[in-house]
Amino acid sequence: MKLRDFAWVRERVGVDSEMRNLPANVETVADLKAWLATLDEGYAYAFETPEIIRVALDKRLAEDDAPVADADEAAF
Repeated sequence: MKLRDFAWVRERVGVDSEMRNLPANVETVADLKAWLATLDEGYAYAFETPEIIRVALDKRLAEDDAPVADADEAAF
């Protein structure tokens, strides 16, 4: 999945986009946020309050319970 980071998420993570293979247990947007927070200090800092981060899957805003399986891109 392509991950795109904007604004302060990009500042904390240090990249504007990257490709990541998601683990099988990442099924929803909430799972994605939780998994990203475990990757490194930058992601942990960016996702320390996951409920304030808006996510778009394939350029459409998505709620935390939205499935990520068919998405090609997640933007934060």
